Amino acid sequence: MEQRITLITLGVCDLARAKRFYEALGWRGQEVEETVFFQAGGLGLVLWSRDKLARDCGLEPGPAGGFGGIALAHNVRSEAEVDALLAAVDRAGGTITKPAATNAIGFYSSAFVDPDGHAWEIAYNPGFALADDGSVTLPDFGGE
Repeated sequence: MEQRITLITLGVCDLARAKRFYEALGWRGQEVEETVFFQAGGLGLVLWSRDKLARDCGLEPGPAGGFGGIALAHNVRSEAEVDALLAAVDRAGGTITKPAATNAIGFYSSAFVDPDGHAWEIAYNPGFALADDGSVTLPDFGGE
């Protein structure tokens, strides 16, 4: 298997509400057959019915809420961008779960959840330089 992710699909309870939230953060997407597609750099972020997504994965739909064991990350180019994005999240109806601060390893980050409880980290990490197109190349950590 090639080391690549092409799409991330978020199961949502209310597609229109989820679409409004991400659009309030400046994302622009296309809705096709009750599914919203956003181009996010080199991959796609998809919003789709939580129940339909569960069934499509061969799982029983379960209740929304609670930590699902995954967090999406959005790296930015400055601490000021972290703060500005947090303000936009708050205005759009997200919940800030961790205020912005410099962590023990030296980068400035915060966390929030969208209206469906999907966790996001917003971070400015000078060690993870962003290319002009927003892509990141992980540094060599010196391991194998």
